[in-house]
Amino acid sequence: MKRILIIGATSAIAEHCARIWAAKGDAMHLVARNEQQIQVIASDLKVRGASAVTTHCLDLNCVDRHEELLNIADDALGSVDIVLIAHGTLSNQKSCELSVKETLQEIQSNALSTISLLTLIANRFEAKKSGSICVISSVAGDRGRASNYVYGSAKAMVTAFTSGLRQRLHKSNVSVVTIKPGFVDTPMTSEFKKGFLWAKPGAVASKIVAAISNRNDEVYVPAFWRLIMLVISLIPARFFTRVSL
Repeated sequence: MKRILIIGATSAIAEHCARIWAAKGDAMHLVARNEQQIQVIASDLKVRGASAVTTHCLDLNCVDRHEELLNIADDALGSVDIVLIAHGTLSNQKSCELSVKETLQEIQSNALSTISLLTLIANRFEAKKSGSICVISSVAGDRGRASNYVYGSAKAMVTAFTSGLRQRLHKSNVSVVTIKPGFVDTPMTSEFKKGFLWAKPGAVASKIVAAISNRNDEVYVPAFWRLIMLVISLIPARFFTRVSL
């Protein structure tokens, strides 16, 4: 039985990960903002076979409460084996372009809050020399594009941070898994027109759970995004500025 802390547990991808773990009889502590939604998810996970499910409501931008969050999770689970960080927002690029305040808020929600959590979790896992940390980043962080460079910049920060953290924690037997999804059909993307590049959250969740189990490093989901983003990254800047991607 694994003891799993899921931060951002009401996201569609995180919920599907939790369903997989529930079927294995794992114990989970769920953290999210929406109390009503998180209670519904917790009840469902118990029915699906989770050995224990506890919850905690918190706006994760309240970074001064992150230490408390982790203490509560340790008390609820006894100890934590796996942490999945899956919270975040999908930035409105046009609104951010018109507002410094909104831009900085998106960076706070999608990068700085995650980095705060990672710093605290890393120190705990390093001290006990075990554990797995998984963070959902995005392919958007591989190269800044006009259509979503605020969101992409935040995810680039997360990807770079986890890369360095992985190298630091390797000698302590702590794995750091960075997940880079492409387009995922979730409530957060409900207004987008869907196409063949879009994945379902359940399929993404299966890859995430496997990546954690295999102690992978950086995983593109679906895998074809690795090639797509490699091509995009290799386009020279003088040409890239003239194309629309």
